[in-house]
Amino acid sequence: RALLAVSLNLMALLFSTTAFITTHWCEGTQRVPKPSCGKEKKTNCLNYSGNETTNETNQNVVHYSWETGDDRFLFRYFHTGIWYSCEENINAAGEKCRSFIDLAPASEKGYVSRLFYFSLLKKVSAFGVDFPIYFHRISDWLLLFYVAGVLWLSVVSEVLYIMLLVVGFSLMCLELFHSSSVIDGLKLNAFAAVFTVLSGLLGMVAHMMYTQVFQVTVSLGPEDWRPHSWDYGWSFCLAWGSFTCCMAASVTTLNSYTKTVIEFR
Repeated sequence: RALLAVSLNLMALLFSTTAFITTHWCEGTQRVPKPSCGKEKKTNCLNYSGNETTNETNQNVVHYSWETGDDRFLFRYFHTGIWYSCEENINAAGEKCRSFIDLAPASEKGYVSRLFYFSLLKKVSAFGVDFPIYFHRISDWLLLFYVAGVLWLSVVSEVLYIMLLVVGFSLMCLELFHSSSVIDGLKLNAFAAVFTVLSGLLGMVAHMMYTQVFQVTVSLGPEDWRPHSWDYGWSFCLAWGSFTCCMAASVTTLNSYTKTVIEFR
């Protein structure tokens, strides 16, 4: 059982570290306008008037295209992690990445907070309560704290989750290979179980906070980034797989501790 607990903890540690540094928590497609056709780009582009030379040499010509609706757009693939969001480069090969932290809807916070302010003002006015006009500035700070603060809390929780997993794994290894007496083994077992349970709880909170921040960013983030469709990726599955292995390791460790105590008595 001790060896099983160590193996599960090691799997949780590997899964969580991989998920933390990869960018496939969420993935999907973004709808972006097709670029204009040129000498270097002949496909997946808008060919105005069907004549590239006229477009490039005569600026007074009225440009038109027969493509309408979704035909005027491209659906490019993107994937996002805790640190970066990467999108398919429609003008060249490869991908372009930007910081996911910079995608937090700080630029839209004033607009959204005013919507929140006027919505709340309308509801409260029905009860004859007057709000000062500076209330929207408070909601600005609240929204900024919610989006940026919760994202950083998620990052800090993920780091603590991995650190506690390392501590729990170290204690389990000490108990398995270097325990000199039953009492010392029980102490190490108990501490390993406590650290593993705490890491599992932190991991669960961190994953849920990141998911919530991502959903807010989908609705309120930059318009050139907002997904047309998205789903959870393999990094997200690894993160929750890590949580499952972590909790299984803690249960196995507690079970081993209980069994040893009963036998010792």
